Amino acid sequence: MKKIGILLLTSFVIIAVTGCCSKDEVLRVTAPDKSTEAVLIETNCGANVSFGYKVYVTPRGASTWRGKEVANLYGAVRNNGAYGVNLRWLSADSLSIEYLKAQDERLEKPTVNVSGRDILISLKSGIEDQTAPEGGMLWNLQKRKT
Repeated sequence: MKKIGILLLTSFVIIAVTGCCSKDEVLRVTAPDKSTEAVLIETNCGANVSFGYKVYVTPRGASTWRGKEVANLYGAVRNNGAYGVNLRWLSADSLSIEYLKAQDERLEKPTVNVSGRDILISLKSGIEDQTAPEGGMLWNLQKRKT
């Protein structure tokens, strides 16, 4: 009986953690040569945790499943009130992921080949975006639409 209780509790935790998180595309930035795009996904697992951010590099116009995950950040902010990160192409083969600070940051792939081009990926903390609005990135996108 004890094993069944542990199994049920484990199943509940897995469903709660994986099933309740939203994953929304909040930013897509095209490289200068127009062949690739950097895509930012914001994850939201509820009020008790911070936002997560995943960065993908894809062929232009492709969904993230055709791209490569290059970075993963948790609790990233652009200023003291604005969550998120900014994506900036330094050239056709160099992408900078910029933010003020993050609770956790992981560069999954420092170099990735997409559309036949090797692209250098960098994480750059300490960059404050004073123009970024307060709140999460998806919330601000939705607010602009209304």
